Amino acid sequence: TRQSEWDDVVGAAEREPDVWASIGIHPHEADQHADLGEVALLQAADHPRVIGIGESGLDYYYDKSDRAVQRDLFRTHIAVSRKTGLPLIVHTRNAEDDTIAILSEEMEKGPFPALIHCFTASPDFGRQVLQLGLTISLSGIVTFKNASELQSFAAEIPPERLLVETDSPFLAPVPHRGKTCEPAFVRNTAEFVAELRGESVETLAQTTTRNFYALFSKAT
Repeated sequence: TRQSEWDDVVGAAEREPDVWASIGIHPHEADQHADLGEVALLQAADHPRVIGIGESGLDYYYDKSDRAVQRDLFRTHIAVSRKTGLPLIVHTRNAEDDTIAILSEEMEKGPFPALIHCFTASPDFGRQVLQLGLTISLSGIVTFKNASELQSFAAEIPPERLLVETDSPFLAPVPHRGKTCEPAFVRNTAEFVAELRGESVETLAQTTTRNFYALFSKAT
């Protein structure tokens, strides 16, 4: 989430053969990295275990950083994603209009791979990002009882544009809600999403695994 953590994150990926890293600045930390620039991101992204850029984006819910700084830094991450070909991992909360505007403007400058991480936005926003060619990743939130709108939208996401995730250590899915989330809980989310979509969890697992390697093509 901040530059000072990159070495530790990449170090974990170096030690564990089934762990990969992404590097970026979370919007909460944007104010402390207003002058980061592309060079630092490009240098860090060159590491063989770094397969993504982010998470980066806009968070107008907590507003922990100036919104203009968030937007500028978001565009910096997009530029690095475009130059490296590494997928951009997008965080957006209470900022749908600005997020889609920036993604649309930047996509016109030149394409870049990206996904909306921990998707909780409106179906309309989801359809717009799908039109831009982005992937949508669902977390344990989709299993919550009050997530009916998200559940309906999850069923209509094209199979080739779908991922599932944990967002560990947050957002543990039912039946683990309230606990510290861990990677193993992704199965609970996958089972729930598979049922929503009327398919087996095995089919969903094959689809999302294939999608992961297609999007994060640096992972081998």
